[in-house]
Amino acid sequence: MAFFKKGINSKTPIGTEAELWAQTYLEKQGLKKARRNFLTPRGEIDLIMYEKETLVFIEVRLRSTNRHGHAKESINGRKQQRLIKAAHTYLQTEGLWDKVQCRFDAICLDKDPDNNNQYQVEWIRNAF
Repeated sequence: MAFFKKGINSKTPIGTEAELWAQTYLEKQGLKKARRNFLTPRGEIDLIMYEKETLVFIEVRLRSTNRHGHAKESINGRKQQRLIKAAHTYLQTEGLWDKVQCRFDAICLDKDPDNNNQYQVEWIRNAF
């Protein structure tokens, strides 16, 4: 199991730090970065990477507490629709609409109950 430790760079907000950590983690798994923080009026995609020939849109979710559920539970239908719309915009902007296979993954970071400074990582391929 992989773990993310907060506080690697105290000047970086924890959400940005989690996205950078997720990018590095996925690169170690063989994915290649295409884009980070693709922002549209319809929504934002945290990471866009390639796994071989597949374009992967990745949502990074971090939960410092499970009071409102786990990180993966926060990717509700509304959030999924925003990600899909942002992905459509990316595909159109880059001229990739009919040229690549796509999928949506999630990197979910939940506070480790045994270590307050560490998060358990779950990589969900084909999250929705």
